[in-house]
Amino acid sequence: MEAHPSRLSGTAAPPHAAMGRLWIVIVNFRTAALVEDCLRSLRSEALALDCRVVVVDNDSGDGSYARLAACVHTQGWQDWVEVLAAPRNGGFAYGNNQGIRHALARDPDLGQVLLLNPDTVVEARALSALLDWMEAHPRTGIVGSRLLNAEGGVEVSAHRHPSALGELEGSARLGLVSRALAAFQVSPPVSATPQRCDWVSGASLMVRRAALDQVGPLDEGYFLYFEEVDFCLRVQQAGWECWCIPESRVVHLEGAATGIRKTAVRRARYWYDSRRRFFVKHHGVTGLLLADLLWALGRTSLNLRRLLHLGGGDPAADPLHFMYDLLWPDLRALLDGSWRTARVAEKTW
Repeated sequence: MEAHPSRLSGTAAPPHAAMGRLWIVIVNFRTAALVEDCLRSLRSEALALDCRVVVVDNDSGDGSYARLAACVHTQGWQDWVEVLAAPRNGGFAYGNNQGIRHALARDPDLGQVLLLNPDTVVEARALSALLDWMEAHPRTGIVGSRLLNAEGGVEVSAHRHPSALGELEGSARLGLVSRALAAFQVSPPVSATPQRCDWVSGASLMVRRAALDQVGPLDEGYFLYFEEVDFCLRVQQAGWECWCIPESRVVHLEGAATGIRKTAVRRARYWYDSRRRFFVKHHGVTGLLLADLLWALGRTSLNLRRLLHLGGGDPAADPLHFMYDLLWPDLRALLDGSWRTARVAEKTW
């Protein structure tokens, strides 16, 4: 079995020990092979920093829990990795909350939690860079990594909060509109320097213990998507800052776990449900109506330009039945009153 550096006789305390221990939470649902690769990429730095990792299997039902538990045992990772079996697949927020609660109960010295996707490979010093930033910037509640795709290209990981005008900008795909509404663009161009932002991707998101204690768990009303947007907003509302730093680099094989990048298929209903929940929760039902109205206006403009061969983007860039799947369920939720479920408050730890 590997010996933890902090447990070896005569060794100094690991870097950032005064900040409290870093725990990493990885939620798995039928992606055991990806989790194994992620853990291998973490091993060296996690040991050097005296981190702990908890992998939460969200009731995969495909043998993932047994496979991951066996991997931890055969690799001798028991000192720094635990595998938990969640009783059900409650989604991304649910799985992360399971892992965070476990970490809080196990470790009074917990100082930070890193939410890390299973479809990631962590580059050297990615963890140290996040901790360095936290240590140097005490008002930072959340800091995220720069995300790279499988080819090494830089992905947008620092974002603005969704808004009605942002929906218009995103759906119109028109240069004039985008320039006029640049301040509302949800995913602005990537910055070469540390970037203060509204939210960072949940693929690699570190939260400070004090902020975590203050705002409580992730909202489990989101099954998948928008939960990190909601969480970052709540952290900011509590007075903390959110940053994305290029010094921390994480390869994100986006869509490997969820298929969200596939455009030739219909997008899962939970994405639309999560979008509706976010708008109603933070902007009210009138905010949702306005967002849908402006989104439809922009999309109608785009479709007319396509019809008249005036340009306007590739239709294949959208999921199948995108307009119908976005607008009709929102209208139905408004008519039957089911939108009110977004008002449910988060639980406490």
